[in-house]
Amino acid sequence: MPTNTATSSVVAKAKRLVAKVGSTLVTNEGKGIDLAAVGQWAAQIAALHSQGRQVVLVSSGAIAEGMARLGWARRPSTMNELQAAAAVGQMGLAQAYEAAFAKHDIRTAQILLTHEDLADRRRYLNARSTLYTLLALGVVPIVNENDTVVTDEIRLGDNDTLGALVTNLIEADALIILTDQRGLYSADPRKHPEARFIDVAQAGDPALEAMAGGAGSGIGTGGMITKVLAAKRAANSGGHTVIASGREPDVLLRLARGEAIGSELRAALPVRSARKRWLANHLRLRGRVTLDAGAVRAITQGHKSLLPIGVIAVEGEFERGDVVACVDQHGVECGRGLINYSANDTRRILRQPSSHITEILGSMSDEELMHRDNMVFVRPAAAARKADS
Repeated sequence: MPTNTATSSVVAKAKRLVAKVGSTLVTNEGKGIDLAAVGQWAAQIAALHSQGRQVVLVSSGAIAEGMARLGWARRPSTMNELQAAAAVGQMGLAQAYEAAFAKHDIRTAQILLTHEDLADRRRYLNARSTLYTLLALGVVPIVNENDTVVTDEIRLGDNDTLGALVTNLIEADALIILTDQRGLYSADPRKHPEARFIDVAQAGDPALEAMAGGAGSGIGTGGMITKVLAAKRAANSGGHTVIASGREPDVLLRLARGEAIGSELRAALPVRSARKRWLANHLRLRGRVTLDAGAVRAITQGHKSLLPIGVIAVEGEFERGDVVACVDQHGVECGRGLINYSANDTRRILRQPSSHITEILGSMSDEELMHRDNMVFVRPAAAARKADS
């Protein structure tokens, strides 16, 4: 559960950071790009660069800037209008950042990502390699969702999620989500004056999702719940998150000095390899398999491969090589990985020993349903033991 603290070391120790700024902070409450604010972000990131830190900036604002340029008072609801606004606004957003960072002799690069870029292994690795190269060159990548081409079926939905995925993508130490709110409260402080401010908590704590409210302003698409879920996603691969007000003067620099600002949501799991990160944060699960208690213990405590004999049910339609979730008999996910058999074949061999696979299917490509090298666990073993008790 949440606790209190006076100082913070999460950002102070971080060498590689992802900073996400919301639409209201970049576009002056939706009235067009706030050049003074953009200049402040550039100045702070330039100062972090001088300290030897690497920073990726995830910036909202393209659609809001496009709305201002097109004279639209309300955020459009149709996809084609949203895409048009993004196309128009992205030009102004990129120009503003390029000009602001040029004053500090720092080059910028525009990176537009979609769901597919992060769900496809090859494109994921290409994006990762590009970002690593840019950081090594001292360039500040400015990342946004590619709203001009996405559809409802493939969109990420909000830049809080994108910030978390970029955190995983580049193995960042911390994600800083800057918003127009102080941080996370036990309830909406605008409706409940007695609401308690959350200084420090463990990311992924179910209580946090219950505390978080609904959507925020009419300019952006997120709300505190998207930030809590983003912190949970970032923590799944070892990244810590700070949710803080972008209105605080020099907020990035003060956080880097160890000052406790906003709500700090700490990761409990250790940092994972890049491949494990991709599996842990894969956005497009193709199905799930339900495991018996013995199989849950084997993969969460023993880090064993998943064998067909431990599977009691199959959901979804998937093919060999797809990412499939592993859940216990309570429906709680305990892992995920690349499956070695299709959904139809998995249904035929579940509850069977591996020695019977050839007899049932006519051939055997693998003894394991999922090999441990292609699996990742998404909750601590302690949680698995508790669920199975």
